[in-house]
Amino acid sequence: MTLAIDDPLIARMTIDTPLPLHESSRRLRELEPECPRVYGVAVMGDLSRRRWWPLSDALVAGRLRGMFDAAVAEAGNRVAVTQQLAATLAHVVVGRVVPLLVLEGRAWDTGLENLWVHVDSEGVVDWVGVVDPTLRALPDDADLHAGAGIVALPSEAALTTWVAHRSHCALRPLFEELAAVSSGAVSTDAMWHVVGTAVVSAATRVPLLAGCSEVTSMRRGQAVLDALVGFGAPVRGVRRTSTKALLN
Repeated sequence: MTLAIDDPLIARMTIDTPLPLHESSRRLRELEPECPRVYGVAVMGDLSRRRWWPLSDALVAGRLRGMFDAAVAEAGNRVAVTQQLAATLAHVVVGRVVPLLVLEGRAWDTGLENLWVHVDSEGVVDWVGVVDPTLRALPDDADLHAGAGIVALPSEAALTTWVAHRSHCALRPLFEELAAVSSGAVSTDAMWHVVGTAVVSAATRVPLLAGCSEVTSMRRGQAVLDALVGFGAPVRGVRRTSTKALLN
């Protein structure tokens, strides 16, 4: 039996008005109870902002350069550090929302202006928060009648396209900044391939953890990838074997 970890940050949240996002994030945390910050997000209005900063600061306040320089000083490998930071950004923006999308047909806003990150004592991102907790959902979502904190989009296609659009708008400038601070140690195309891997990984792993439909999960994950490709993001990296090509 897996034991839940009593996480101090989660325990200190003060939730005055429970919203659908709170319940969705609680269910996501239960997917990995021993690591409750892996999935889900916090609502910024519920907690103190110590060690939190807006993700947009990665562009305007030199945060990303500072993270890169500190990691290179420790690891000494610019390529590996760039790859790790690209993976972190991919998980912050899209790798966390896809589990909710495939599991419940819901999504929070992954726009750059809506996301905050929490860093540990070494400056490593270990949790994510949102300013606006409003969820977008499918028309048959059971919580729509409550009317607070959740709005319906007309179809699954509309929902997956919205997630892809908001995520693309957030990740594109972040990857461009990362390419600049790393002096091109890793191409932006390679960074987008990391996004593709993050989406496929989440869509594959969540059904194993939650016991939900693999078919639904993969359909929604692939729809996000299709939409990202439509927005010009090369998320489908090709890996060739002796017999066939495997695509994200």
